Amino acid sequence: MAAGGVNGFLPAVAMVAVQAGFAGLNVVSKLALESGMSPYVLIAYRQIIATIALAPVAFFFERKSPVKISAGILLQILVCSTFGATLNQLLYFIGLKYTTPTIACALTNILPAFTFIMAVPFRIETADMRSRSGQAKVVGTALCVGGSMLMTFYKGALIRLPPSRIHWRYAEEAAVKGGTAASGTGGEAVGAMLVVGSCVAWAVWFILQARVSKSFSVPYTSSALLCAMAAVECLLVGAVVERDMARWALGLDIRLVSVLYIGLVGSGLSVSLMTWAIGKRGPLYVSMFSPLLLVIVAVLGWAILDEKLYVGSGLGSVVIVVGLYLVLWGKGSESRLKTLITGAQDEAEDVELGEGEEKKKVTTEGA
Repeated sequence: MAAGGVNGFLPAVAMVAVQAGFAGLNVVSKLALESGMSPYVLIAYRQIIATIALAPVAFFFERKSPVKISAGILLQILVCSTFGATLNQLLYFIGLKYTTPTIACALTNILPAFTFIMAVPFRIETADMRSRSGQAKVVGTALCVGGSMLMTFYKGALIRLPPSRIHWRYAEEAAVKGGTAASGTGGEAVGAMLVVGSCVAWAVWFILQARVSKSFSVPYTSSALLCAMAAVECLLVGAVVERDMARWALGLDIRLVSVLYIGLVGSGLSVSLMTWAIGKRGPLYVSMFSPLLLVIVAVLGWAILDEKLYVGSGLGSVVIVVGLYLVLWGKGSESRLKTLITGAQDEAEDVELGEGEEKKKVTTEGA
């Protein structure tokens, strides 16, 4: 019982670790982008480092797996890499360049809404408007989308917070040297819309990965192949956009720290844990943990980066979180109902089996 309880909590522990890793990713990536690093170069290095890190792990733990790699599996992983790594990360990091880490992370809270919308046609999720759980999921989805639009198009007044005593002065120096931060609401709106686009691509990956996990249940190998294919895609895109080799240079500075961190933690570790958790609990479960990222990044953004918070961002964040937890409540209610129904069916089958055995015994004794 105790072992089962621990195993039941493992997916949740893994997803909390993923969100903590993503929080650090947002901070170091923002610093690298503000120092002048190209987002195309950043994600190309990210996938290369992730592939190098995952390949030996996959070989060591899964080389004796009976699951075979077929042409169909490779094609499915290629599609997953296009949406889950290349498109998702291109849109996210270009968007992050023009907005703040807190806004970018808050907008990722619409991920469960997009995942739910896409999961319904594939019958991975249901939207029964006759039940309270179905109504909660639909209303929560609408609130998530509405909150993201509020954050994207409404800025509002500055929320005045006391200055942090641990503000990282390197952040100011990087921003001044790079000079790449967005200026004005227009740039921030474009950045926010790009982040929303990355959430759509990420939601597509969740749905596709849920199907791949059923036929190819080796998470490390799947993740290594995904990152390798994404590395090729990102290198091709980067080579077209960034033709100056000087833009690809890395020194002993925040750029090197950033690519190492996001490659090892942001892709290598996180993709493996998410792939494993999707196979265990499904795509919507994994996307449920995104609000934790907002809290961590908001604190880090204020404390380390001296990030400013505006009324539109605050209101939008609240609306998104309320909508998200409506979706979670609806999902939880459906899961409990399904468990009760399954338990009742199992009990009925046991009763029928017992009655059949009793009748057989009586017939045998009578004979």
